[in-house]
Amino acid sequence: MISKKTVKKILNLLLESGGDFADLFIQSRISNNLRLDDSKIENVSGGYETGCGLRLIYKDSTYYAYIDSVDKDRLIESARVVKSAISNFRKINVLNLEERKNSYRARILQYPNFVDPRKKADYLLSADKAAREVSDKIIQVSSVMNDVEEYEFIANSEGYFCENKSVKTFMAVSVIAVKSGEIRTGYKSYALTRGMEIFKKKKPEDIAREAAAIAVTMLDAVDAPTGTMPVIIGPGFGGVIFHEACGHSLEADAVVKDASVFKNKIGKKIASECVNAIDDATLKHHWGSYKFDGEGYPSGRNLLIKGGVLLSYLTDYKSAKKMGIPLSGNARRQSYRDIPYPRMSNTFIDAGKDKPEDIIKSIDDGIYAKEFSGGQVDPATGDFVFGISEGYIVKKGTLCEPIKGATLIGNGPDILKKIAMVGNNLEFSPGFCGKNGQSIANEVGQPTILVSSITVGGTQIQ
Repeated sequence: MISKKTVKKILNLLLESGGDFADLFIQSRISNNLRLDDSKIENVSGGYETGCGLRLIYKDSTYYAYIDSVDKDRLIESARVVKSAISNFRKINVLNLEERKNSYRARILQYPNFVDPRKKADYLLSADKAAREVSDKIIQVSSVMNDVEEYEFIANSEGYFCENKSVKTFMAVSVIAVKSGEIRTGYKSYALTRGMEIFKKKKPEDIAREAAAIAVTMLDAVDAPTGTMPVIIGPGFGGVIFHEACGHSLEADAVVKDASVFKNKIGKKIASECVNAIDDATLKHHWGSYKFDGEGYPSGRNLLIKGGVLLSYLTDYKSAKKMGIPLSGNARRQSYRDIPYPRMSNTFIDAGKDKPEDIIKSIDDGIYAKEFSGGQVDPATGDFVFGISEGYIVKKGTLCEPIKGATLIGNGPDILKKIAMVGNNLEFSPGFCGKNGQSIANEVGQPTILVSSITVGGTQIQ
């Protein structure tokens, strides 16, 4: 990489014509991808990339350039180009660079890049076989395995630098089952900020069986009811509703742009008293975890909602400075080609005191939404529509038939106030979040929760 002396020179050069803040983001990434379809490995690919992004902030404007290299001369020339965009002549000098420390650790036991691709292919083939053994109604199995090994070096004009090293491994299985012309799908993913050792904790075959079980179970689904009713939302991926319909409105750039329903709500009650919501990038080995954010600030555990009261937003440098609030360590970017923005990491509704079985028993007539498929959200209002990929009728406190064609229609802030019970079975689910053209790894989570009333769009003829 490049020396501290060169980094200081580049930062000082960026600020030579003025500016409020400058940073340098170097990234090297090794990635591997495998895909299986119809019991055959259809794609094996990999790649290596390295480069650097240079950023200069002056007032509300951001000036950015990147190069696919860490060559000293090219970086210096790029810094000259960026700094030429302004000329207020209020020069800031970076006198010293001090290394930031963070106690977060994620030990890697088996680096994916050193694992033979044939071994990875065997994992996918074993998953395919396991899924098909669940039922003769399984007609198609698709699976992917991705792994990324990253190194990041970040320095900024506040006089700090840091290094990030991470390894992430991801696997997902999608299954299609058919019965009497009815087609149903099942999907399960598994991912951690670890190496291939993740499959000692959960085997590829287990992931495949879970996906297959969903598809087969849903073959016997009945038409979903329609109307406003109590809805139990399952643990883990059920947290996607909070993430999409509420979480993005807690990202401070949305607040600054007047695009958040939670603007000016700090210290105010926005949810039921039983709701505590957290964004925590320090959870060990979790998919959305990291040591430092994309601006070089330490990751942290941010309590967003406590006892139903909004306590904080997720910030980056620009939004924190604009609002006069603390940095939360949530500036994230997809790569050195991208500008960082406030983003969620591992975001979840925390565990409560209720037993999941007691939540189910409390419902006389409603539905249980366990897994979700696609959805649409208006981030400015929190209005949402989510499809239910696995759901069940609840009658007199008992789970009954699976349902098909069901959707949840509601408003995130409104739903927060209608959460009546919160289970003690917190689970997480990995995924990818898109914003401003960038996709990053993050995790959603929650225990089983009861919402007193949501509009359900169904297929049942009244």
